[in-house]
Amino acid sequence: MYLVGFPLLLIPLALYNIIAFLFGLGFGDTVFTVPMMSGATLSVSTGDLLIILSILLLFVEILKATRFGVKSIVDHLLSFVVFVVALGEFLMVQQAATSTFLLFLVICAIDVVGGFSISIRAAARDYTVDGTHPIAH
Repeated sequence: MYLVGFPLLLIPLALYNIIAFLFGLGFGDTVFTVPMMSGATLSVSTGDLLIILSILLLFVEILKATRFGVKSIVDHLLSFVVFVVALGEFLMVQQAATSTFLLFLVICAIDVVGGFSISIRAAARDYTVDGTHPIAH
């Protein structure tokens, strides 16, 4: 079941702000470590977890982009609003001037550009008359 009209990348944006403003944690703080077979220890930070969550949600957003219809357009517009808000926060808020937020901003941009381009291709593919493709003419 898809969440229609809800930009999923709003979740990591909200989590970032909660972590940065309410808890005051650093995004480089280690949350847990994983011993590797090589003998090395992998340290996973708060920022790493936020980016992992963002990438997983980006995958779901790209799946949602394959739908066609008015609800899909609204979903894309809301994703664009999340990107604009994140860009504004990145440029104007001191706590957002981190590499974690920059990576999140790139993920939001991929969501917007990828979502619109996939939807346009899906719409062009779905719009055929008598087996001919009207855009190809």
